Amino acid sequence: MKTKSVVRSFHSRGTRLGGLVVAFLFFCIIPQSLLAQTITQILAKVYVARGGLTKIRAVKSERVSGTISFGSEASGPFVVELKRALKMHMTLSVQSQTMVRVFDGTQGWANNPFAGKVNPEPMTDEDLKNISEEADFDGPLVDYAKKGNKPELVGRDKVEDKDVWRVRLTTKNGDVRYYLFDAGTFLLLKWEGKRRAEGKEFPVESYFRDYRDVEGLKFSFQIDSGSSATDLTQKLVIDKIELNPETPDSEFAKPAAPSDAAPAPPASTP
Repeated sequence: MKTKSVVRSFHSRGTRLGGLVVAFLFFCIIPQSLLAQTITQILAKVYVARGGLTKIRAVKSERVSGTISFGSEASGPFVVELKRALKMHMTLSVQSQTMVRVFDGTQGWANNPFAGKVNPEPMTDEDLKNISEEADFDGPLVDYAKKGNKPELVGRDKVEDKDVWRVRLTTKNGDVRYYLFDAGTFLLLKWEGKRRAEGKEFPVESYFRDYRDVEGLKFSFQIDSGSSATDLTQKLVIDKIELNPETPDSEFAKPAAPSDAAPAPPASTP
């Protein structure tokens, strides 16, 4: 597999950090059901498991760093910086070439040196939709009504022999995703959904592992993603999560073009 194909696959599947790094690392849930009391109990346990809604909302910015790998073919470091409201700056480096994605809450820019595009270009409407969801590090299930999302409790299920609660979320755009929470710990174990990129729709599954405490909040430090449980081609391993780092707004402005603006050739097979 060529690095170009691997990274373009990463980009075309919603350019998530594991897609999904940012959209799945930092969120809670408020589901709905006919059994309101049962939902209230589940909600309370989910918030307690993460560290509490007060602490979650007290986070104003985050910095996540680690390594992303695409099977055994290619890997490299990444850094994601996030800030309220809906600001995001991501860098991903493979074979000495760096992809940058930036969103200031309204506009977004990205380059793709693996396709010979060195200079940052405005994002398409499709890319803007994806990155605006990634930049919401509370997640789509916090304040879901204000965001136009509709969650519901589906029932019990299994993830790798563990009992889970399956929650269905319909976004304001009509997209449907599923969140599966451990019935014992109430931490997220799996996410199921689809992503659209370049006019195509891709199935995605993400598994969340290795939860650790960061200043009183729980985060997954490993996310394995792919089109199915037997095709997990992307692994995200987080080295460090910083809460409330000082990040100037200029970090989320349009990136400057490289000094050598000549297009880089496509990467060769690693």
